[in-house]
Amino acid sequence: MQIDHSDSAAQASGKRDDTAPLPEVTFSTFIMSLASSALVQLGEVPNPETGKVQDNLLLAKHSIDILTMLQEKTRSCLEPDEAKLLGSLLYELRLKYVMHKG
Repeated sequence: MQIDHSDSAAQASGKRDDTAPLPEVTFSTFIMSLASSALVQLGEVPNPETGKVQDNLLLAKHSIDILTMLQEKTRSCLEPDEAKLLGSLLYELRLKYVMHKG
């Protein structure tokens, strides 16, 4: 069964965002999405909605904490490449967080 992920408000107005298809939902794409949000919250990359670089260290820490919780809860059931990706993302995000917190 295919689920339509298009925005109902956009459909109601007759507008659709056909810029790019959504990536397949996997554990890796999920944690990369959370990590991308953390990078925006750390002010490392522009917010895709506003184009502005702004940091919010409280939200960044929350995103890092979510990824840490996922690492702990999924420790025994991840594929080796998923575990390595999650560990690497957390290492980089924690390092950037500490540098910003300075």
